[in-house]
Formats: sequence, C-alpha cells, structure tokens
Amino acid sequence: VTQLRVFVSVLDVNDNPPVFAFTTKEKAVEEDTKVNSTVIPEEELEAEDRDKDDILFYTLQEVTPGVRDFFSLVGANRPALRLDQRLDFYKWPSVTFLLLVRDTREENAEPSHTATATVLLEVLPADLRPPWFLPCSYSDDHVCIEAQYHGAVPTGQQLLQPLILRPGPVYAVDGDRGINQRILYSILTGNVNNTFVIGADSGNLTMKSSVPSPMTFLLVVKGEQADFARYSVTQVTVEARAANGSLPHFPQSLYHGTVVLGSGAGVAVKDADDPSQPLRIQAQDPEFPDLNSAIMYQVTNHSYFWMNGETMLTTTTLTRAEVFYAEVEAKNTVTSGTATTVVEIQVSEKEVPSTEAGGATGPTRSTISEAPRPPGPSQGPSMTASGGSTGPHPPSGTTLRTPVSPTPGGPPSSGTSTSPPPATPGGGSAQTQKPGTSQPTLPGSSRSPPPSGKGLAQDRRFSVVDMAVLGGVLGALLLLAITGLTVLVHKHYCHQLGCCSRKAPL
Repeated sequence: VTQLRVFVSVLDVNDNPPVFAFTTKEKAVEEDTKVNSTVIPEEELEAEDRDKDDILFYTLQEVTPGVRDFFSLVGANRPALRLDQRLDFYKWPSVTFLLLVRDTREENAEPSHTATATVLLEVLPADLRPPWFLPCSYSDDHVCIEAQYHGAVPTGQQLLQPLILRPGPVYAVDGDRGINQRILYSILTGNVNNTFVIGADSGNLTMKSSVPSPMTFLLVVKGEQADFARYSVTQVTVEARAANGSLPHFPQSLYHGTVVLGSGAGVAVKDADDPSQPLRIQAQDPEFPDLNSAIMYQVTNHSYFWMNGETMLTTTTLTRAEVFYAEVEAKNTVTSGTATTVVEIQVSEKEVPSTEAGGATGPTRSTISEAPRPPGPSQGPSMTASGGSTGPHPPSGTTLRTPVSPTPGGPPSSGTSTSPPPATPGGGSAQTQKPGTSQPTLPGSSRSPPPSGKGLAQDRRFSVVDMAVLGGVLGALLLLAITGLTVLVHKHYCHQLGCCSRKAPL
C-alpha cells in the first residue's frame, strides 16, 4: 500500500459583491465649514467585500442638480467626503449624492459587482451675515445694499405718532434668515437736543420735543442682533420744515359715485366702479405725510350730502333719478392748506353691478385722465425685490380724520387754495389708530350732525323728462298765440288787404 499526500489550493474568485454597512448616510454640515475639510471620514463610508483580493473603486454621483462641484471623494479607493466650495444654506439647504462602489477597475470587466448607497447632507445655517435694513438690494448671497430713510416734520409741532418715512419705517432683519435673531434698535449720532427717540424693539421713530426752526437731522441708527454677535447701521434723514403753505392733494380731480334711488338719510355713496364698496375720497399732504391724519373734509356746495371722514353720506331721501355734483374740500388743520375736488353722484333706479363681476357698467360718462391713487398713511407689510428679496415692513397703523358739517353753496369747482397761517393744535398731532377703527367725536370739534332738511328745496334739480314736458307746454302755448294773432289780423284788416290787391298794377 502506497500513501500519497495531496495538497489542494482553493483559488479566490470574484463571486461576492461589495456591501455598504448603511443604506442612507445622513450628516449635518455647518454652513461655515472650511473648504477642503473632510465632511465624512473614510471609515464611515467604505464598503466591505468578502473576496480576499478585491480592490474597491468608489464614485460619487449627484442627485441634487447643480451640486457636483461642492463635494468630492479624496480618492478613487478612499471614500472620504471632502468639501470643495463654500456652502450656502439659502441655495442648498440639503444635498444628496449617490455613492457607488465597484470591485473592478473597468466597468465592463467580467465578473464585476457593484453596490450603491445614498449620502444626505443637511446644511446648518451659520451666523455669517449682519442685520439688513429693508428694503435692500442683494449684490451677492452675503451682501445686501441697505436702504436709507427720509422723512419731514413741521417746525413748532411735536408729532405724537411714529414718523412716516420713505421708503418705509425703520426695519431690519437678521441677514441669516435661518437663525433670525431678534433685532434691537438705537440712535448712535445726529440726534440734536435728543429730539427723537426710537423704539428698541419696533424701530418706530417718534418725536420727544418740537423743532423750533428749520434744520436737517442726520440720524445714524444701529440695528444689532439680540445676542450682540453682529450689527449694522443706516442713516435716517429728517427735515424740519415750516408747514405754512403746504397743500393737501387729491389724486383725482373727479370722483364717480352712485346711490340707489329712494335711499334715505345716512346712506353711504358707493364707488361707481365697484358699487359693493363705499366711495373713498382721500387727500394726501405730499410734504408732511405724518399730517394726513389732520386733514378734515366737508361738502361745500350741497346739503343733500355730507362727509363722514373720507366717506360721503346722504342727508335726505333721494326721490329722483338724476345726477348731482358735489364739491369736497380737504383742509389740513395744522398747515391750514386746502384743496378741492368734485364728486359726480349718479342716483340710479337700481344698484349698478360691479364691472369686475361681469355685470353691466354704470352710467355713461366722459373719460377723465386720473392720477393713480397714492398709498394711504399706513405702512403695512410689503416685499421689495431688486436682484433678490427683502423682508416685510411692520404696520404702523392707519390714521383717520374727523368729518365736518356740510354747507350748501354754488356750483362745484376744482382747484387748490391757501388759507391764513396755521393754528397750533393744543394736543399735538392727530392720534394714530388701528386699521378698521373709527375716529371718536371730540367735544368742541368741528364735526356736526347732517342738516335736518331745511333749505333742501333750493337744491332741487329738474330731470330731463321734466324739462322736455315744460318745453312742450311752452311750444303749444306759442302756437296758440300765433294762431290767435293770425285770426285777429285777418278779421280786422282783410278788406284793406283786398283793396290793395285789386289796385296793384299787373
């Protein structure tokens, strides 16, 4: 018997695919991570292959469009993830890649095995940007060219409500919107005699005292994050000017209103273009928008209507389908400047549907070129974009006016006029109220109840039908008079005419 020892060598072949220890790898990355930093180390991303001699090759494929150049692998056989470009939380709050591994160098080699896993990167916002005063224009993703503010106040007056500034109230937001730190406001320089104060949380600029003579304030306002990490400054220019001669302005020289026939006293005149809404007649003081609350209105030439703030109401029942023209005067009680406009009021038999609802339009009238209505005194939320977006503006309230009693008068006219020098109001500027509230009646104010009906007959107008009937009656009377005169002439002078006709030569 012969014994032989046989040695068998088992050769390793590529029959096992590589395997990742995870299906999805999630990682949070700070926005201010330095370029060339390793975001995920190699040990966390490498795959395992049960084949002894296999060398693994890794490839990174983008899933989120446009992020190919932000990250890369350290090497083809080293799957450590490296940051190649600075991150931007607002452009790429999250980034997704597909990590592919292969156990052969060539893709078309046989046999070859692959595996894939998902890499999800969440970008965390970092405190990189200072507060931005709005509205502002973006020059790039990290710099916003901030606004400067302008306003005007009358000399000798202490306005109680926050100043109305252009292009809006002093308002700043954290440039890092993902963090959104609260902003605190303060005045650094330019506040001569401590004339102004600013709300630390609101940014509202108010007067602490009046300005005796014309001058210009150049206020440097600071907006600082509540954590005191970053701040920025802006300039607020406030001009103190004499208010004498400042005139209010109506955006339209002619307003069109409508009232349903048979409406009683106290009914609001509706907007002819939108009969579901009352007609709003509003004037603005272009020089001192803060004084718009001091403007009062009255009807100067008609006792059928009176002004309740910026709304026109009836004083009696309207029984005829006709057209009235009422002159409305706006007077600024601080500057004593006045302006007038005309309101065409159509009394219709039924309510005119709004053109927006697809119904018939109102009564025919000539086309008048009208200036666009300026915005009201309130400064509500808004967004301004110039190469980027800006944040909202906080509302500063709506100022309302106290109406005055109507006075009947002559035909309407449009124009402006100045009045004697202004009188200083005892309580300062008009009170600022919240939107939707009404101005209370103050003792001794110029507001009075609507007329009781005395003298209404003098304002009665004849309609077209009445004038036509009157013309027909007068024409019939004239025809009868001519006929009677002809009969009388024929009766008394007929023989003389006959004799004259016989003696006439042929």
